[in-house]
Amino acid sequence: MNPKFSALLFDCDGVLVDSESLTNAVLRQMLIELGWNLSQEECIQIFIGKALKDQWQPILAHTGFRIDDAWISRFRTRRDEALRANLQPIPGALEAVAQISGSYGNKIACATGADRGKVEMQLSLTGLAPFFGDRVFSGMEYPRSKPAPDVYLAAAAALGVDPRQALVIEDTATGVTAGVAAGATVYGYCSGGPTSTSPQALTAAGASHIFTSMGELPALVSSN
Repeated sequence: MNPKFSALLFDCDGVLVDSESLTNAVLRQMLIELGWNLSQEECIQIFIGKALKDQWQPILAHTGFRIDDAWISRFRTRRDEALRANLQPIPGALEAVAQISGSYGNKIACATGADRGKVEMQLSLTGLAPFFGDRVFSGMEYPRSKPAPDVYLAAAAALGVDPRQALVIEDTATGVTAGVAAGATVYGYCSGGPTSTSPQALTAAGASHIFTSMGELPALVSSN
């Protein structure tokens, strides 16, 4: 398999690991505890793909409470407990990344909007960590998080590649927007599950190709 791109930059949540429903359920329960009785669908629509710290305004509007570092810390503790107990890789992701890393080598990275502790824990729990090594980038460590391109630009720079020659794999409109803003080609992954973004929304955000199974990815990133 010959690489089709200079590098592959993977989002984590919803692309490599099936974490979105677990994380969203914890968040929804904590928001209900604050007095915002939102539905699962509303919680998914409002929060998935976005940094929680940047979403303080709707929480304040519905609860009268301005989330702070202490509240976010409590959320992360409860979130991590749920992830450690129930996290699974996205079906086919482990096999796809193993096959891709065989041809791309160290020109793959994980670039996420999540905090570093979460993503590193998730990659370790699912057996994906060895394929990425130290090539893990958290958008929280840069001036702007997704939909800004900062984390993807940083990942491309660390790999020594022009972002315009890189492929980004994303599952949310926010993430696709970030990849496009970095100048990369973006493929959108849509599982069809309850937390997945529609193909139409991913395309509207700038994804040039939509795929629905991780088993498709190795062939999509090969020039053969």
